[in-house]
Amino acid sequence: MKRHLYVILFLAFLAMPACGQQPQMGKLSPMLRRLVRTAEHQHIPAAQHSPQSSKRSVCAFIRLSDDGEEALAAYGCRSLAHFGPLHIAEIPVSSLAPLTQDRRVERIEAEASNRLCTDSMAVHLHATEAYAGLGLPQAYTGRGVVMGIMDVGFDLTHPNFYSRDTTDYRIRRFWDQISQDTVGSPLPVGRDFTTREEILALGHSRDGLDISHGTHTLGIAAGSGYNSPYQGMAPEADICLVANAVSEDLPYIDSVDVEKYTYATDALGFKYIFDYAESVGQPCVISFSEGSPQDFFGYDLLYYAFLDSLVGPGRILVAAAGNEGANLNYIHKPRGQQRAGTFLYYGTRRMDMVMKSADDFTLRLVAYSNPADTLTIHSREVLAQPDSILSLDAAGFSVALGAYPSCYDANDICYDLIVKTGTMVGVKTHISLEILGTEADVELWRMNGSFRVFDENPQLCDGEHTHYVHSPSSAPCVICVGNNSYRETVVNVEGDTLINKSGRDGIISIHSSRGPTFDGRMKPDCVAPGSNIISSYSSYYLEAHPDASDIHWDVEHFPFQGRTYAWNANSGTSMSSPAVGGAIALWLQACPTLTPEDVMGVLSRTCRHTDTSLAYPNNTYGHGEIDVYAGLLDILGLAGIDHMPQAHTKASLSLKGRQLYIILPETPTKSLPLRIYDLNGRPVLSTLLPQGHTRHSITLPQLSAGVYAVCVGQGSTLIRINP
Repeated sequence: MKRHLYVILFLAFLAMPACGQQPQMGKLSPMLRRLVRTAEHQHIPAAQHSPQSSKRSVCAFIRLSDDGEEALAAYGCRSLAHFGPLHIAEIPVSSLAPLTQDRRVERIEAEASNRLCTDSMAVHLHATEAYAGLGLPQAYTGRGVVMGIMDVGFDLTHPNFYSRDTTDYRIRRFWDQISQDTVGSPLPVGRDFTTREEILALGHSRDGLDISHGTHTLGIAAGSGYNSPYQGMAPEADICLVANAVSEDLPYIDSVDVEKYTYATDALGFKYIFDYAESVGQPCVISFSEGSPQDFFGYDLLYYAFLDSLVGPGRILVAAAGNEGANLNYIHKPRGQQRAGTFLYYGTRRMDMVMKSADDFTLRLVAYSNPADTLTIHSREVLAQPDSILSLDAAGFSVALGAYPSCYDANDICYDLIVKTGTMVGVKTHISLEILGTEADVELWRMNGSFRVFDENPQLCDGEHTHYVHSPSSAPCVICVGNNSYRETVVNVEGDTLINKSGRDGIISIHSSRGPTFDGRMKPDCVAPGSNIISSYSSYYLEAHPDASDIHWDVEHFPFQGRTYAWNANSGTSMSSPAVGGAIALWLQACPTLTPEDVMGVLSRTCRHTDTSLAYPNNTYGHGEIDVYAGLLDILGLAGIDHMPQAHTKASLSLKGRQLYIILPETPTKSLPLRIYDLNGRPVLSTLLPQGHTRHSITLPQLSAGVYAVCVGQGSTLIRINP
């Protein structure tokens, strides 16, 4: 997994009362508290009226009171977008402290941006095969829909992003948030490119020489397939892109600008795509294959509120659940149980966790050195500290605990737990953690590192592969996508058979993150194939890194307009999210006013249940594997037609004028019924295809233009009759 853009500060301070010029830290998220303390330490003056008071600024969410809009200008802030009292603003770091003292300012939040949701085995998506034969209906290809992708590492010249015959270049807009070409740009970071000539001349996002993630996810969502079988889900959709920033982009970002790349900047990226779609009068779906862990500070509460305002009829946001499913992420010690525990293990000197409980409990940590070092901490000791922060040292390690109320329920107290060692945590000397107290109900989440089992105390083996869905896919209004698996092997360009056994037959991938969310809601909402998925890869990355390990997963190299391009295999929820995004583009073509709630309803009625031993929905599969065709039938009102097969037919259909041509996959031993219905469910044709033949031609009656359902044997498909 990729790291955050910079390390999250888990040890936060409780809100401080305002007195004199003291900042009201309770109005700030922890990242902003750190910036205020840094500014105070460096004696940066708090200039309140000049927008030029500080070169260093942060992009943040800010919630104002009803009369608060003038506060932004008063402190040199620039509002970048707003819905009512909720703004995204560029705020000088020197203005953060005085803003907290203003009664008109209710809350300011910022959090570092995301990690990519590709798992470490580097593999990618082939939609037709991954959907186990579920072909795309002929009438729906994403035409007239904007497919938005916010990601990193775009090759803008890949032929996959043209029409299949390469006559139409389909990327309509591109905002590179880390571009240095910012002269005259009204955007808070980077600049955008608005014409075919500009985008093709640019060639790649600024990070496109070193990253290819976005090239792959875009191909899954909307690639034309260009002379290959690797067509994306919505091959005729228009494309709008935003290249944001993740940890790999740090070398491209000036240190004075690093705080501009936050959740708020990501929200502006989503708005940019939706605004473009609105400007051309088209519905839009965005896929986002990044995310960060949830928290109990409320880093993402204003983020969620802003996303709620962005989405709506014809505006859908899809995001990856994350790839933490193979890890033990969560421990619950219920009331009545004396203890629960595990061993800590991480390849750095610091491991972070968060605990939550409304009860008193005891925490015991043991380093199995010679002699053993033990620290025993009572939760009430932490709460008794003046700032609710307790730090203790043992011979081989140190522990820090900081307490604060949960943003979801103030009756629950959360404890950020940091364990530090002189070397890598738990590697040389094993360290155990135990939660003790029969009367206490306590939950524990790991934020990094891992929980392990070691021989020193094998009874300490608690932990579940659950409770680790990333934000923003954890937001109620976002379609959260997990990863199920079909293909286990890929043959690369050198003829080697590569094996990635993350699952088969549509079962959930071992890496796919599972819910529930930190506040107890079900996620993911659905799953889609994401293991060993084949899609486009960057020619610029291939050229700059010919010996990179992920290039070993290239399945084909080919020339186009003087450059060498690749098809590459990759895996993770990063691949599943754009598959669902592209599927929803087809649904939007059928019904441009679909809302997120409508999509959730379609998923609940039409998803396939690959693991029939489970009750649905659940925190592993959500509603199940997305079924593009069944969803279309549901949206078009065809699902209720009597005798209408919900499975897509294996027959191949084509239409020329009034002549319908049918090729059956095998020779029938008896006559097959063929029926055609209009969108009102009325039959317009019924006949029999004679046995013994695989090819048939049917002359249709005089029908008005529109979409019709064709039932062939035990399957069905859709056709469009043009005027």
